[in-house]
Amino acid sequence: MNHDICILGAGPGGATAALHLANAGHSCLLLDRAAFPRDKVCGDALSGKVLSELKRIDEKLTGQLAAAPMQVPSWGIDFFAPNGQQLGIPFKPDFDKNTDRAAGHVAKRIDFDNFLVEEVRQRPEIDFRENVDVARTERTATGWQLLNKAGQEVATCRILLVANGAQSEFARKVAGHALEPDHHCAGLRTYYDNVTGLSPNNFIELHFIKDFLPGYLWVFPLPNGQANVGVGMLSKTVAAKKINLRQRLDEILTTHPTLAPRFAQAQRLGPVRGFGLPLGSKRRPLSGANYLLLGDAGSLIDPFSGEGISHAMVSGRHAAIWAAQAVAKADFSPAFLKNYDKAVYNRLWQELRLSRVMQRLLNFPSLFNIVANRAVNNPTLAETLSAMFMDLDLRERLRQPSFYFKLLFGRK
Repeated sequence: MNHDICILGAGPGGATAALHLANAGHSCLLLDRAAFPRDKVCGDALSGKVLSELKRIDEKLTGQLAAAPMQVPSWGIDFFAPNGQQLGIPFKPDFDKNTDRAAGHVAKRIDFDNFLVEEVRQRPEIDFRENVDVARTERTATGWQLLNKAGQEVATCRILLVANGAQSEFARKVAGHALEPDHHCAGLRTYYDNVTGLSPNNFIELHFIKDFLPGYLWVFPLPNGQANVGVGMLSKTVAAKKINLRQRLDEILTTHPTLAPRFAQAQRLGPVRGFGLPLGSKRRPLSGANYLLLGDAGSLIDPFSGEGISHAMVSGRHAAIWAAQAVAKADFSPAFLKNYDKAVYNRLWQELRLSRVMQRLLNFPSLFNIVANRAVNNPTLAETLSAMFMDLDLRERLRQPSFYFKLLFGRK
């Protein structure tokens, strides 16, 4: 099979790229080693930035998502500082659940990813093939050859969009994205039933517990009274302190004075699953000769919130634009494809840098407590924390000197 554009991986990044290409009238080959629906270890939160990207694909998708039983609408975030200070930040001030459309949702990745794939299945421009394990890629004179484990050719293409996740062998071996413990997160995720004390407005919870810093714990509400519960910590810290994340997760849920009573009668649903996340706290190349890296394969995960879905979709949208232009111009050179890097980082880099600063605050509990305490009475700081999960464009704010004055001295 010879194609102009091939996409490796049908998660949010790959599916988004395929759908934007289809919208523009371009055909592509989309390959995934799994059959959908399939699970993906994740926090399952769908931010306002995800909703914005869905609208860019098709205006109707946000309404379809909101009506789907697989999700719950989320109206904000509860931050819990090391000193116990709770900071509740609504995604939309003075929201009305009866009239407003939710600014975020929580849905299991097995369901959300399949939601996007069902859109893919409806598009004749997309040749979507499941259960295709591309074990090796070989450079050719005109692009890439994709091979299975038996060494048989799966396809050839002129440009390859690599969206096959955080463990992408292509990203490591071809693009040179080495695992750097200071820019990599180790995490665990499991599901629970009957967790008490969940927000009636489905606020997602981020707990920054003093003796677990610089890690954090999350509790995200799901349909039918379930919750996604997990922990994340820099791999550098896990290795240096020899931390057993599974043991620490169990200890926190059984001994923490606030969390233990909430989990006393809760039932764990299935195993605790681990994952590793390459963080966007370091700017890495996203392209090279005849290829683009998307989402987790491009190390675009937010270093503070751990959000990766919206960044994968942003990169998927820009990948579709630049892949189509490369085909039109017959220019697949690293110099031309570097425009993709510029477009993605123009959208995400300042937010990733801000998140890196917030991540580093976790090394200083007292300073983090001050930030949390100030945010209670400082609307600019509170809105900045909220904006990390929304589609509010922080780039313009970060360029304005008045923003920093309000951040330091603002009061209600």
